[in-house]
Amino acid sequence: MLEQFGINSIKLDLPFRLNHVNSFIAEGTDGWTVIDAGLHNVETVKRWEQELDGKTVTNILVTHYHPDHFGYVGGLQQKTGASVSMSMVDADAGLNAWEDLYLDKLTDNYLLAGIPDDIANQMSSNTEEFISLVTPYPKINHYFQEGELIPFGMYEYEVIFTPGHSDGLITLYNKEKSMLLATDHILPNITPNISYWFHGDPNPLKTFLNSLAKIKKLDVDFVVPSHGQPFYGANDRIDEIIAHHDERLTHSLEIIADGCTVYEVCQELFPKIKNTHDKRFAIGETIAHLEYLYVKNECVREVKDGKYIYYI
Repeated sequence: MLEQFGINSIKLDLPFRLNHVNSFIAEGTDGWTVIDAGLHNVETVKRWEQELDGKTVTNILVTHYHPDHFGYVGGLQQKTGASVSMSMVDADAGLNAWEDLYLDKLTDNYLLAGIPDDIANQMSSNTEEFISLVTPYPKINHYFQEGELIPFGMYEYEVIFTPGHSDGLITLYNKEKSMLLATDHILPNITPNISYWFHGDPNPLKTFLNSLAKIKKLDVDFVVPSHGQPFYGANDRIDEIIAHHDERLTHSLEIIADGCTVYEVCQELFPKIKNTHDKRFAIGETIAHLEYLYVKNECVREVKDGKYIYYI
């Protein structure tokens, strides 16, 4: 479906429940441009060696700092000498989120969320395990600007800042073809994870909903996501995602009627999640929903016995 745009999609395997990420490559006048690079692991390195054999890579565009997009960017830059571009906000996050400044505070933050000690330690350790999957860090040569035009394949794309899933996530929009490289902002089969990670934007769900409204104004026809298959009708999918979060917010209010910790709410919202990696995302998303409600004055937040308690 992307041949008409001069774009090749590279499906990279991930060792998670979300088992793949879509990267993209396109040939330009002076070489190839890569969008996102997957995790830095053996499988990804071999895949890129195959895909880029005989090709000169001049540019790597990073849509956001999450490991499945940012992880191998530094390694690929070292091999190719390519220039790396990303938003300043996410460049800062990508270069700091796995450093001691953040990692040393994780367990304490998880305990504030009411997570039992053993599970909190497991979650912190799981985060530290990503260090090898995101290093070496890239040198950022260019920071995206809102409205900047990027040549990619046969067309130019406007850089649109759509924070929420990450604080500095960008999407790429071609008006002529009404096509959006949506990255993780709009996905076809699952809702993007909207989490608070104890740093950055304190109300990411509000930011995400604002970004959805921003894209909805474009009435995009063809959407190319970073997970799942391309699809038509951005606005229909945006409406579904908004409805999903409305339902989750309503459910959250019901859960905290008599007061709950973040962990207790999370267990009600995500009862099927068992593994440590997915628990981290579930906790982050639970906090994002509770903080959205707190900022809107729809609930109260207090610290009792060393734990945050939310209630109405």
